[in-house]
Amino acid sequence: MSGPPISSGAPIENKAQLVEYLAAGCKSMSDWRIGTEHEKFTFHRKTLKPLSYEERGGVRDILMGFEERFGWKPVVEGGNIVALSKDQCAITLEPGGQLELSGAPVRTLHETCAEVHHHLHEAKEIGEALGFELIGLGFHPTAKRADIPWMPKGRYKIMREYMPKKGKLGLDMMLRTCTVQVNLDFASEADMVEKFRVSLALQPLAVALFANSPFTEGRPNGFLSYRSHVWTDTDPDRCGMLPFVFEPGMGFERYTDYLLDVPMYFVYRDGKYIDASGQSFRDFLAGKLPALPGERPRIGDWSDHMTTAFPEVRLKRYLEMRGADGGPWRVLCALPALWVGLLYDRVAQDAAWQLVKDWTIAEHDELRREVPKRALKTPFRGRTLREVALDVLEIAAGGLKRRAAAGGFASDECAFLDVLWQIARSGRTLADTLLDAYANRWGENLQQVFRECHY
Repeated sequence: MSGPPISSGAPIENKAQLVEYLAAGCKSMSDWRIGTEHEKFTFHRKTLKPLSYEERGGVRDILMGFEERFGWKPVVEGGNIVALSKDQCAITLEPGGQLELSGAPVRTLHETCAEVHHHLHEAKEIGEALGFELIGLGFHPTAKRADIPWMPKGRYKIMREYMPKKGKLGLDMMLRTCTVQVNLDFASEADMVEKFRVSLALQPLAVALFANSPFTEGRPNGFLSYRSHVWTDTDPDRCGMLPFVFEPGMGFERYTDYLLDVPMYFVYRDGKYIDASGQSFRDFLAGKLPALPGERPRIGDWSDHMTTAFPEVRLKRYLEMRGADGGPWRVLCALPALWVGLLYDRVAQDAAWQLVKDWTIAEHDELRREVPKRALKTPFRGRTLREVALDVLEIAAGGLKRRAAAGGFASDECAFLDVLWQIARSGRTLADTLLDAYANRWGENLQQVFRECHY
């Protein structure tokens, strides 16, 4: 989720300005960067319960710890610290107190991994003082929805009231899920379209490789990535696989038309969120928004609205890969490694496109439906998704090798794929490993997941 918005810019007069805003994201390859985001659950070290915002040692104190110990600058909304910024990075709050690092745009995966390590070391130092821990999973393993306190952010109040009108699991998405994602650049409209198509087609593969949410409320839930399943019953107006991306005519304007038809949540004015849930940005563009009659949107309103669409791949002025469950320390650098290897090398991107270009919409839908339950065991075109994963990892490794981005003692970034090679070769996801521990070593006592899997 995003931090507090800033209303800015002159009023928008026509759709062309919205299209131009997206197109301005095109960059030369030398300016491409990697932006990694990852969310973690917070919990009491002794009680294992989720943290509230205001309690002693709670979420507010965590944010203050980053400010006081490490010089992060607070972002305040309604008198509450709700985010922090430093060196092009941001720490933000998800609705249920999940802590998210939105990393700086960096050139190499070595820098990404250094950033991840630095952030988690800071968080662990604060945790030692305050008595909390962090854990990386795709779905909270024990807490009921009612057990998780809401964070004091205005947009979450609006979403909280609107979500149940659209799906059964939207509140679970907000309160009980965590992800790791990567944001990547594109050179042109044509490059954006091909990257979008490749990454959208392969997003179920990322779900499978990073599947890490097999528990709900203290017991197995029948899924390997329950988090991914949650998104299928959140809000059909703003989630899913976007079949139009694969159709002729896909481009910045086509995606703009999609966003214009995504119902709004809010407008931000003078430090306050105005509820516009279910209203039309097209009406806003025409000066006919019921929440602000006679007023036209500013470019900041468009930027805010773009954050309220949640497809499996999201276009802003870059592309966001959104399919993966949150996970342990060792996999947080693997997600950007997979996509950088596939999409930041021309040979690799061409090979990935050749692999997926004849996949049908029906096959996309089938993978989206089956992978949360079966992950790498999902049948596909006479093979399993595990076999497809091995082919894709071979392409990604070639891309990273040709990038030849050195760092530390390594001449390239291929080592960041090692954990994915292990998962794909064995066919055992992180979720499979957790389920085995639950049934055997842990004696079906899920409190052990906190003791063994915290950062």
